[in-house]
Amino acid sequence: MLTKLKLIIIGGDHRQVEIAKMIANKGGAVSMVGFEQLADEQIDQMKIGFQEVDVRKVDAILFPVGGVNDTGKVESAYSDKSMLITKELFAKTREDCVIYTGIITPSLKQLADVTNRKLVALFERDDLAIYNSIPTAEGALKLAIEHTDFTIHGSNVTVLGYGRVGKTIARVFSAVGANVRVGVRKAADMARVSEVGLKAFHLNNLEKEVSNVDICINTIPYLILSKPILVNMCSHSLIIDLASKPGGTDFQFAKEKGLKVLWALGLPGKVAPRTAGELIGHVLTDLLQEQLSALSEKEKDCF
Repeated sequence: MLTKLKLIIIGGDHRQVEIAKMIANKGGAVSMVGFEQLADEQIDQMKIGFQEVDVRKVDAILFPVGGVNDTGKVESAYSDKSMLITKELFAKTREDCVIYTGIITPSLKQLADVTNRKLVALFERDDLAIYNSIPTAEGALKLAIEHTDFTIHGSNVTVLGYGRVGKTIARVFSAVGANVRVGVRKAADMARVSEVGLKAFHLNNLEKEVSNVDICINTIPYLILSKPILVNMCSHSLIIDLASKPGGTDFQFAKEKGLKVLWALGLPGKVAPRTAGELIGHVLTDLLQEQLSALSEKEKDCF
């Protein structure tokens, strides 16, 4: 149980709604900031305005999966009000307050560094990232079906990267009958792709490999689909870029060439927000319980 825990959730989408309910149902005291446009009886009791935020007595703060943007602002699907996160806000927290986020953005890291606050990136954990790859893959499949005029079965699908998301993407598209090829750099990844019955190729050969691709799904978080690669793609090719900002595609050139590109950020929160929120909530609950246990031990040592 989290009966002594005080948590503030600042911004986010329906995933944070599910997280808040889970923590509250376990006894935690949760405050929600940036959800004034959401109609939900249970959440209504937790809502506070940004100006009402008092971080001096909270144990933890949770930011959205995307963290805090380059200007220090937090986005919320249920608010059009500006929420600017500052050094002064962080400095008011207790020294043992933990800041949780999906990913660590440069602005968020800077704030944590200058105020010496512990910052935890939930999606750096293998367990959560792997669980989260499931709604990501289902979302990518949904987009592929909606934005093509051919069946996924029998189509040529190229997956770039074979990490935690790439593995699930490749498996899901193969399961519905696509001819899946996976672009990797490491020999071990090439062997693993072959071991599961898929075809692998080295990313050095990407320029040649994309010449007959119907759907290209990128999971690599740096520019991989550059102009020299894109010029070799067929006009009917669909690109689904799952990489975090700034993405892995030369979006401007792709547009000039007439290629259809979907930069699909935050798919779990769009296609399966309840499940995605529950997945985050389970991991966060364990971390918060560990945090409370550590605080209890610290209090015992003081006597």
